[in-house]
Amino acid sequence: MTTLTLFMIALGLSMDAFAVSISNGMCYRGFGRKQAFAAAAAFGLFQMLMPIAGYFAGRTFSEAIGFADHWIALFLLGIIGGKMIVDGARELRHPESCDSAAGAFTLRILVLQAVATSIDALAVGVGFAVMQVNIVTAAAFIGLITFACCIIGAMLGHRFGLLLGIRAEICGGIILAGIGLKIFTEHMFGI
Repeated sequence: MTTLTLFMIALGLSMDAFAVSISNGMCYRGFGRKQAFAAAAAFGLFQMLMPIAGYFAGRTFSEAIGFADHWIALFLLGIIGGKMIVDGARELRHPESCDSAAGAFTLRILVLQAVATSIDALAVGVGFAVMQVNIVTAAAFIGLITFACCIIGAMLGHRFGLLLGIRAEICGGIILAGIGLKIFTEHMFGI
């Protein structure tokens, strides 16, 4: 897997957390630099740990399903990317206001958001196992990219609002589905 492909996967995976960071920056009372840093660190950590967990789960089965690695990558990244596109499009049609504007940003909210935005990284980790990717490098890269995107997202939340976050989720979905298609065509057709 090339560095560019890994960067694009990391960027695609980080778009959910980026969108949530924008929303947090816009909606939560008292959401400042300290909270933005804590959220970015939590999102980055979970985005780093989930592919590792998926990788070790996938390693258990990788030899048995190695002949179909390109199909698995296409399926997993296509499903994850498609879900992100559908969710983002649904939110564009029915945008929600900041329901939490009166509330405070708590540790419970932070953990729930971090887990919810990193579940797709678990499935990507399974794909990494099948493709025999160096998981330490990949997971660290995903975590760092997510951290950086979330810091930027929290700052943008004050300026541009929820609409940017929704579109970021759609872009992330397109990126992941496109990478799945790229991996598939490379293995099937040598392109």
